[in-house]
Amino acid sequence: MKRFRPFRFLLGAALLGPLQGLHAQADGPPARVQVDPSQITLDVGGSARLKAVAYDASGRAVTTPIGWFSTSRRSVEVDSTGAVKAHAAGQFKIVAVAVGASARAEVTVTVRWPAIKGVSILDGPHKMYVGTTVRHQAIVKDAAGLERHDSPVKWSSDNEGVLSVDRFGDVTPLRAGVGQLLASSGGMSTSRRITIVANPARTVILTASMDSARTGDVVHFTAVAKDAAGNTIADMPITFSVKAAVEDTVIASEASALIEQDGRFVAQRAGDFTVIATAGHLAARKSVAIGHRYVSLRLEDAKGEGRVKDVHTSDIWVWSGKDGRDYALTGTWGAGGATYFWDVTDPANPVMTDSLVVDARTTNDVKVDEERGICIITREGASNRKNGFIVVDCSDPRHVKILSSYDDGLWGGVHNTFVWNKHVFAINAGRRFDIISIEDPSHPKRVGFFELDTPGHGIHDVWVVNGIAYASQWQDGVILVDVGNGIAGGSLSHPVQISSYKYPIGATHSAFPYRNKTNGKFYVFVGDEQFPYGSKDRGVEEAGGYIHIVDFTDIKNPKEVGRYQIPEAGPHNFWIENDTMYVAYYNAGLRVVDVSGELMGNLYDQGRELARFKAFDPNGFVPNAPMAWGPQPHKGHIFFSDHNSGLWAVKLPERPRPTVP
Repeated sequence: MKRFRPFRFLLGAALLGPLQGLHAQADGPPARVQVDPSQITLDVGGSARLKAVAYDASGRAVTTPIGWFSTSRRSVEVDSTGAVKAHAAGQFKIVAVAVGASARAEVTVTVRWPAIKGVSILDGPHKMYVGTTVRHQAIVKDAAGLERHDSPVKWSSDNEGVLSVDRFGDVTPLRAGVGQLLASSGGMSTSRRITIVANPARTVILTASMDSARTGDVVHFTAVAKDAAGNTIADMPITFSVKAAVEDTVIASEASALIEQDGRFVAQRAGDFTVIATAGHLAARKSVAIGHRYVSLRLEDAKGEGRVKDVHTSDIWVWSGKDGRDYALTGTWGAGGATYFWDVTDPANPVMTDSLVVDARTTNDVKVDEERGICIITREGASNRKNGFIVVDCSDPRHVKILSSYDDGLWGGVHNTFVWNKHVFAINAGRRFDIISIEDPSHPKRVGFFELDTPGHGIHDVWVVNGIAYASQWQDGVILVDVGNGIAGGSLSHPVQISSYKYPIGATHSAFPYRNKTNGKFYVFVGDEQFPYGSKDRGVEEAGGYIHIVDFTDIKNPKEVGRYQIPEAGPHNFWIENDTMYVAYYNAGLRVVDVSGELMGNLYDQGRELARFKAFDPNGFVPNAPMAWGPQPHKGHIFFSDHNSGLWAVKLPERPRPTVP
């Protein structure tokens, strides 16, 4: 959860400031801190150095360590020596703290944007046909080479009688000739010469990949413009739009369908839809019939609970033991460092088989190497600040034993891990992931690590499949790293970044790669977590955000194509298997979603949700307050941990049959 994100506190090795010549005398405790200068103004990319001195109540300078931190470290960063670097415009605060005391001082940092240096019109046609319309885009950059979205672009034409353009950059040629398209911003401008020719199109032919479908199915429309001789005009711009006639039970409906300008169409309401392809003054129409998909079911039957009523529960892992029985492992959060082992062979009646207590406040993540019978338990909040993780022999889940602990360089805490190829990928203090060999589980050793170099970067989770690590890097998005796949020459000791994707608003909390069984497309599902978000329900915090669906089929050119967003909550962890996604949607409970076929738009609106379950327990740690944390399907059941009540198991019903018109 985002509230666990480590706070970057930087400690100077000693008092920073002019302390030469201080007499040896008994200093009082720090009462105030003075920073020089008390405020600074920088340009983006600029830097400065701050100095701090602590004083006791009598006004005497005292020798004490000074800690530095930025309240907006992605915009303005500060290191342990007081060196400041500006990355984004605005007004920010840097704080100097006398370590071990309450004395502190704030410095206001004002960061200015550099002057606009240039405007460029992005790729667009240099030849256009009379009567067509093409939207153009421009990019504005400043003297620091940064793209400036805050500086609006003004569009104009040197001859509106030949070439018309509106304020959005939509360009429409009116008659044959030559025109200049102009874009200006911040006192800078650029132009593009466009040749306009007569429109040769005489017909537009529109076809669809299917004539009937269900809500959520992607239909591909193809439009072709032809001249008088029947030849295809390959560079003719064609615009798609859609007209809906939804079933009469829907009154005052919202947008009932979506069509992209590449011809991909999806409907979220049942009914008849007509897609219109326009090329200048010509148009073609094609209709499709859309039927209902599913009705969401409540998962009420054959439910089982392993109640944890004295602490919060964190993550879960379920596996089949060597003895043929099924087991689950759950962690705890903000408690006393406990983890619990359960026999879940009878999912309706989980039975605790053993427990383990380590020096930690939170054992957030638990992972199991099923083949070797080894469990990994993360540690945060250890009494001696040596956190890291614990390696446990769980080959007999009724009598587990610790094999080793590993904390070298992991003192800041390990929030999440993943186990792949006898190696643990451990999130190190929310900054990077370290790769630790457990080939000899009694003697773990670090073999590599991966860390971004972006300002204020952070990481929350990592998932590894086929030698590719999918790192969830908060505002930097999801990063794909070669850790042994070979696609980019990476290895466990030398990880190499392959690709990445980030979205402008949100925080990448978790990612799950999945190759669609029905069409072979490769998607990465990215969980965007905003926590806490909005109001509290009976004192329980609510979450925001949603799951982004990113098409990584072309691994170097990912494209966000869809989402799963519900109105009342945001997602935590999730799992995808057999074209079905299982989401722990915090206060909205467990959700089960169909992710078969090509994906586009909001899966929730399309009726792809198969089932849901909220874990109400009047005797839970927080009574009757569902807070689903992590799901995992196993042998026809869905097991999940609930933050406020413990371990749950529900029976997965048969997938309802779709309705096809």
